[in-house]
Amino acid sequence: MSRPQEPHRPFFHFANPFRKNSHKGSQFNPKRRSLLNDFETALSKKLQKLVPNDKGDILSLSWMKLAMESLSEIHCDIKNLITELDLPVTEWDEKWMDLYLDISVKLLDISIAFTSELTRLNQGHLLLQYGLHKLESDSPELFSRASSSLDSWKQHIGSKNPRVETCRPILEKLVESLNLPKVKNSSKGKELMRAMYGAKVATTYICSVFAAAFSGSSKNLLDLTVPNTLPWAQVFSDVQNTVNVEIRNRFSCGKFTVLRELDAVDACVKELSTLLQDGVGTSERESFKNSVSDLRKTEEKLSQGLDNLLKVVDSFFKIVLMGRDALLCNLRKAGGAVPDSLIGKNV
Repeated sequence: MSRPQEPHRPFFHFANPFRKNSHKGSQFNPKRRSLLNDFETALSKKLQKLVPNDKGDILSLSWMKLAMESLSEIHCDIKNLITELDLPVTEWDEKWMDLYLDISVKLLDISIAFTSELTRLNQGHLLLQYGLHKLESDSPELFSRASSSLDSWKQHIGSKNPRVETCRPILEKLVESLNLPKVKNSSKGKELMRAMYGAKVATTYICSVFAAAFSGSSKNLLDLTVPNTLPWAQVFSDVQNTVNVEIRNRFSCGKFTVLRELDAVDACVKELSTLLQDGVGTSERESFKNSVSDLRKTEEKLSQGLDNLLKVVDSFFKIVLMGRDALLCNLRKAGGAVPDSLIGKNV
């Protein structure tokens, strides 16, 4: 897996969760239980935000941005919890490390796939800009070039991205990781694993929503079942049911795309293509200008939305990467061995 690496710089405003804490003695169980309760309450609130007042907002770029921001916050909350539980890496079971590090690699991979698709979609911006420039010139001689540019955009957007095709096997592995590892003789470990389970469920599900949207296939959309004894289980079930029903309804309509802003641009492009094909006479002038204006507005909204979503996906990538680096770094400082399963795995 390759990705251009940026220089490391401070990213979190909290302590390194894997650093060995100098505090002596263990915390009382009520305190640890309170920490877990706080984490799970925050998880429920973040999930609840994903049910919009208007179901039509689901799979809008702003909704996807909110979903990815929620994931970033959940992963930051996990790192805070590790610090507050006073659970340095030297006390981690090797199975926990394997789990954490293996999942982090998969999340980095799927983040790269999402970034690749967002970048590809955004590349269509230039084709639309060129077409709009010709259409706004109000010169019929240039309309054929504009029509060709619009056709090129449709072909570009309709093409497949090989990276997105890798999401399905990654999701399958993430689902497999949802099985909770057994924790013996460590109440701290039990609380950590339970919190990590919540983070994994939210992460796996939201990633499946992104994969379904980008691949154009509902096959990537997951239906996860979680124990109803967990305090956030009902909220998660409500979110999953609401979002999945809406997304599957859109797929059943046979739309070009389930992404709302992209669908709006596609509708404008189709309308203009029809007008250009039929010819823009005097009677169609006003309708033609309105269609061009509509394309300009929807295209700008799409471009801005893709840029904003790309930024939060990149932030999520950095959070996962730095969490992974922190564990490996402190494991080496503590004199521990890197798990055999991770030797040779580089990001």
